[in-house]
Amino acid sequence: MPETHHPATTSATTVLHVGGVLRASSHRVLTTALLRRPGVLAVDTNPVAQTATVTYDTARTSVADLRTWVQECGYHCAGRSVPNHLCDPLSEPPSSGATAQAHGPTGHQHGSHAAMSMDDMARDMRNRFLVALVFSTLVMLWSPMATHMLGLHLPVPFGLRMDVWALILSLPVIFYSSTIFFTGAWQALKAHTLDMMVLVSVGIGTGWLYSLYVTLTGGGEVFYEASTMLAAFVLLGHWFEMRARGGANDAVTTLLDLSPPKAVVVRDGTEIEIPTADVAVGDTLLVRPGAKIAVDGTVIDGSSDVDESMVTGESMPVHKEPGSPVIGATINTTGSLRVQATKVGSDTALAQIVELVQQAQNSKAPGQRLADRAALWLTLVALAGSVTTLVVWLLVGASLSRALLFAITVVVVTCPDALGLATPTAIMVGTGLGAKRGVLFKNATALEDSARVDVVVMDKTGTLTKGSPEVTEVVPAPGVDTGRMLALAAAVERESEHPLAKAIVDYAKEHDALSLSATDFQNVPGRGATATVDGHRVLVGNRGLLDHEHVALGGLAQHRDDLAASGHTAVLVAVDGKAAAVIALADAPRPTSAAAVAALHDLGVGVVMLTGDNQATAQRIAADLGIDTVIADVLPADKADRIAELQRAGKKVAMVGDGVNDAPALARADLGIAIGAGTDVAIQTADVVLMRSDPFTVSTALRIGRGTVGKEHQNLAWAVGYNGIALPIAAGVFEPWGLTMRPEIAAMAMSGSSLIVALNALHLKRLPLPAPADQRRADGSPRNVGAD
Repeated sequence: MPETHHPATTSATTVLHVGGVLRASSHRVLTTALLRRPGVLAVDTNPVAQTATVTYDTARTSVADLRTWVQECGYHCAGRSVPNHLCDPLSEPPSSGATAQAHGPTGHQHGSHAAMSMDDMARDMRNRFLVALVFSTLVMLWSPMATHMLGLHLPVPFGLRMDVWALILSLPVIFYSSTIFFTGAWQALKAHTLDMMVLVSVGIGTGWLYSLYVTLTGGGEVFYEASTMLAAFVLLGHWFEMRARGGANDAVTTLLDLSPPKAVVVRDGTEIEIPTADVAVGDTLLVRPGAKIAVDGTVIDGSSDVDESMVTGESMPVHKEPGSPVIGATINTTGSLRVQATKVGSDTALAQIVELVQQAQNSKAPGQRLADRAALWLTLVALAGSVTTLVVWLLVGASLSRALLFAITVVVVTCPDALGLATPTAIMVGTGLGAKRGVLFKNATALEDSARVDVVVMDKTGTLTKGSPEVTEVVPAPGVDTGRMLALAAAVERESEHPLAKAIVDYAKEHDALSLSATDFQNVPGRGATATVDGHRVLVGNRGLLDHEHVALGGLAQHRDDLAASGHTAVLVAVDGKAAAVIALADAPRPTSAAAVAALHDLGVGVVMLTGDNQATAQRIAADLGIDTVIADVLPADKADRIAELQRAGKKVAMVGDGVNDAPALARADLGIAIGAGTDVAIQTADVVLMRSDPFTVSTALRIGRGTVGKEHQNLAWAVGYNGIALPIAAGVFEPWGLTMRPEIAAMAMSGSSLIVALNALHLKRLPLPAPADQRRADGSPRNVGAD
């Protein structure tokens, strides 16, 4: 849950791009400042993504106010192309005539307040580091340390004293390279909080001001080299860290790049090319073969196949004709289409996906909240420990300069940046990895919960099965030609609207049966239908229909009973008063359902099938798929109770469903997973959304969750262990044994720790996952298409 003040009554949520959150621990500055503003209900900031999810009371404040308050905190609120119009509410369409806001996934915001991107910030950090490196090296060459350790005796230019020359050389480092630290510290103090910027500023500023005092008064030891080298090493670590953090946001960048920058629209009979951001609802788009569809819409003219794999994960192109819906950012493959725009900007499917990913990346899991609190306390420990170190060393008779050196080292080495990065970087990579595989985690808690699941409950119809009947077997009577019988039966069923009728017609078509016409069609409610086909009276229906017509089943009776007992629907066909065949129909499993169950078993996860169907039908499906447990004959209202029973038995339960009647069970489960083709209610209730109706993806979601939590634990263990070891060394506890640390070395250690945490999280991208849908056979095994 986000940090919050009180529940919202008339609330809305927006994702703001917040440029300038330089350090992982700096997010508390913005969070604390915004929560003090009227109408702000909850704030989740993400220093890795440079975004903040803000929930606010629409009756008390607006996004314009939020943007102003962000800028008052010292941060930018513009400059990155995101589908939620940067600082506009996600739920509101852009106003016509807006000039500064982007209108879609490809829109860009311009203006004097444009925020730097992560790349721009990294370049700025590099420049500051290079300046600090050059001048701190010069300071070092003319320092007493160089004289004592390296034997260098460089003449001081212009006849200046060595300390005065070092002061002059330190000025670019203090007044250019280090200004970001001092500015950040001031922002934190204004927000009545503490962060890493405060600690670094104390370390650099104290050492430099003390040295300045000694230089002006004459006499005593100076350590300009410590202050300048400290700044250089912190900037170096920060530069590398920012480059690593930029890689954690690849998923959102990739999604944003899917949308085309331009669209061809037809206005007043003329084809014109305009920015996608300017497409309006109702516009007619011309989509040529090979072009991307700019926005969501409906085909009004033309026929083609559209590649939707980049959005839905569907590997095969989907045929489109007039009336068919199309999704923005998908690729038209063959024919030309005219599409009427129905959703633009933040309302498009792609924008909603990006919004979901951003909100998940910004949300905080319980583990991250604990780390945030620990980072705040660690900052207090660093300041208190620094003062204690100074006092203790003075009490044991050390000089002020020596005691101050130890105190500064304690401040620097205890910076909580690694602790602040430990979980958000892993969550960024994990949610991004899921998005690339069509698995959308709605929040960080869902990501962590997926790692703890030990039982997956799957709804049968529409999840494990296709949700529509198919012919599974045809048993003709002795001497009956199967092809002829199918042609006669299909002619009758073509006149019917029953779902079973369509399945029989499709089966006959697949098996090249003749297309015949029926006359004298008569529907017999509850029993079937009769008609005259090619001069023959044909009956197609259940046993009640044939009994009513006094048709004996003969040898087909046993086949009919066996099929019914195994959970099939048995449709009987009679021709001219004689039983001709039994056609078995069933809701067929999805091609990857068996592989999905096997993949979950490989993870040590039990699988339960939950269905309202009868026990025989459920057991047949379960046997085919290798499912452990079957819970059948369950009313929709009772599904949530069955989930609760498993939870009372000590199980961490994930529920996978697609229908309205699954929503209570999805909400009751520890983790609700909605199949992408499911209803809006199911998708809104679930914690995880599978973009493709492929149950195999459930195991992918669990693997990503386990991998992410594993990286979080590794990062937290490293961050805590590093501080536990480094703090006593920095304080000089082991000085009698010759083990000490100078501020610049502490800066290297602190920056290195943060970099290790970021790189370890990025290693999650190499997590072994099952091959994507278009690289996998129906049994789940990968095709030979190269490395995944």
